[in-house]
Amino acid sequence: MTVPTLRCSIDPAGAESTSSTLLVLGPSLGTTTALWGPALAALRATPAGRAVRVLRFDLPGHGASPVASAPFDFAELADAVIRLVDETGGGRFVYAGVSFGGAIGIELALRHPHRLLGLAILNSDSKIGTAEGWADRARQVRRQGTPSLVGATPGRWFAPGFVERAPAEASRTLVELGEVDDESYALCCEALAGFDRGAEVGGIRVPTVVVGGESDPVTTAADLQNLAARIPGAHSVTIAAASHLAVLEQPVLVAEVLADLLRESADTAYERGMRVRREVLGDTHVDGANAKITPETADFQEFLTRYAWGDVWSRPGLGRRERSIATLASLVTGGHDNEIAMHVRAAIANGLTRAEIAEVLMHTALYAGLPAANGAFAIARSVFADLDSGDN
Repeated sequence: MTVPTLRCSIDPAGAESTSSTLLVLGPSLGTTTALWGPALAALRATPAGRAVRVLRFDLPGHGASPVASAPFDFAELADAVIRLVDETGGGRFVYAGVSFGGAIGIELALRHPHRLLGLAILNSDSKIGTAEGWADRARQVRRQGTPSLVGATPGRWFAPGFVERAPAEASRTLVELGEVDDESYALCCEALAGFDRGAEVGGIRVPTVVVGGESDPVTTAADLQNLAARIPGAHSVTIAAASHLAVLEQPVLVAEVLADLLRESADTAYERGMRVRREVLGDTHVDGANAKITPETADFQEFLTRYAWGDVWSRPGLGRRERSIATLASLVTGGHDNEIAMHVRAAIANGLTRAEIAEVLMHTALYAGLPAANGAFAIARSVFADLDSGDN
């Protein structure tokens, strides 16, 4: 098994956006980043869509991604997506994926939960098809190539009438299927044969929407309603006049679902940030800071709450004690005296003793310099005196 290499395209947020969320879009097996084109155009017409950066990636051997020659599983595909995000700026993101891409989203939510702000699972499930069926598909493609799949695919992918209504989109998508590298496609089939997260999806803890097509024969509307019922807080949306590629058949409706998820995820990140900020800094400090917000500083305060407190301070990799130690050392090193008193108080709230705070400052003196540490000790001494006098 190996982590495959993926390639992507990136669309920036609108020029008027002051801050942006990253939206990562995963395709269905046999399609490319172009699958998301119409829905992305519709999403850009909404306020939520104008404020996001968008990363679209291709599966191995599809579109711009290099061919694969070694087996991989969905854990490795999820790791490949994280690597791609980190190579293009990192951070947390909202993820939406179709069919195969939706299965990657489920794996991301379970394997890398701290990276996701929200999840949209489109025409996908915790297990898709049967191991035997995917093994048969892999054998067919290795013998006859992906063009052998094109004839039977429209009945699975498209609802009745779509090919006549949008012949160019249907034709382009089917041509792309025939151009996919045969071995890479077969390896994707074998990854699907081994994918089954049915027993774990109840552990997903990010805002989740499950989207299905009314006439989808692959992952039925009933299947997806059942999936949503097993994910805490998730809800399902069934789209009429759509089959397995609802994102292509009804792009405006899919865009509306994604816009709602982006708004929900943004609110959740802000609310989480405000909660953590209050727990660490205290209500008095946060209320005082909020009282000073002006129209000119409002966007910055929202950015600070959402990304500093809702993202970095909320990550599970370090406890709050460790984050306070790192923060104090960084502030002393950078000479940010105006922040030190606030974070001495935060360190106490996070469980550090005064002796431990003094030890942090002593250790920092060795690397940041005596004058910087001396000034920090004076600030800490003043904070301790205020606490002793009851001036909190």
